[in-house]
Amino acid sequence: MNDLSPKERILRTLNKQTIDRSPVICPGGMMNSAIVEIMDKTGNKLPNGHHDSEVMTKIASDVHEYTGFENFGIPFCMTVEAEVLGSEINYGSLSCEPKIQKEAFPSVSNVVYREPGAMEKNKRVKAIMKSTYDLSKKYSDVPVIGSLTGPVSTSASIVDPITFLKDLRKKSEDSHRVIDYAADHIIEFARLMVESGASVISIADPTATGEILGPKMFKEYAVRYLNKVADAVHAMGVPVIIHICGKMNSVKKYIPELKSDAISVDAPVNLKQLKEEYHLTTMGNLSTFLLEFGDPDKVSMQTERLIKDGISIISPACGLSTSTPLKNIASMTEVVKES
Repeated sequence: MNDLSPKERILRTLNKQTIDRSPVICPGGMMNSAIVEIMDKTGNKLPNGHHDSEVMTKIASDVHEYTGFENFGIPFCMTVEAEVLGSEINYGSLSCEPKIQKEAFPSVSNVVYREPGAMEKNKRVKAIMKSTYDLSKKYSDVPVIGSLTGPVSTSASIVDPITFLKDLRKKSEDSHRVIDYAADHIIEFARLMVESGASVISIADPTATGEILGPKMFKEYAVRYLNKVADAVHAMGVPVIIHICGKMNSVKKYIPELKSDAISVDAPVNLKQLKEEYHLTTMGNLSTFLLEFGDPDKVSMQTERLIKDGISIISPACGLSTSTPLKNIASMTEVVKES
């Protein structure tokens, strides 16, 4: 069992099969691990890596090599879906990830719906697919995790987010239509990733939190459309990880309804308690604040605690700062591999 490849280990974990130890991963997207220290060391840098498949592949490979994370995670941001659906993107810099420059629509009532196939035609998506294919072929024992932005967050990235959150209450019918539309295009993105060689799909939906939505709208919008995407990916024969940000107290009872093969959570959540209460495959949740500002010994201690707590997959709790010291990340991954 101790000769499992990284791909075998993560797939066996997500299928609730016996493993030798927990995988240690960072799935990309919101949880991007392309830190400045690595890019300065190698010369393979963002923002070029958001568009150039060759640079993207090199950065993903560099991250895997230097951090010890047992996966490749692409893309390196959460703006791809919104770009395809019409929003303006600021692609950032070496140290600053891409952001939404301007949402495409002022309200859910004004959304102009694009036909299916928009993902496949987008140049940045084509670069992501080429990188996914190249990584999966060159490193067949390492999983490529295709990282998606969830339906609620994508919708809040194409509609003015403040108005969007108001529309969820005031314009329910139009809101459902927009989120369903976003989910359809996200599913298309997932299909392209899987066809290109992604062996796991990870969905992060940071707008879909208990603090932002409250329990009623979390159930109505987040659970419903995250499950629509998860069901579609499962139909492709690929497992799904779902990450939910923030505290979970107000929505915890709905977490078991999510059709994910693992649930990833933020640092404030007691992951051991969540695992024991609902018998979930859990992922996380090493503090990214600790990873950025702590020292290797403290990182090691907290990683050991997660292992002792029986956490299924060890990973950062949320998005890493690009200034996170490489020695802290390496301390985390080394402890897991020695467990």
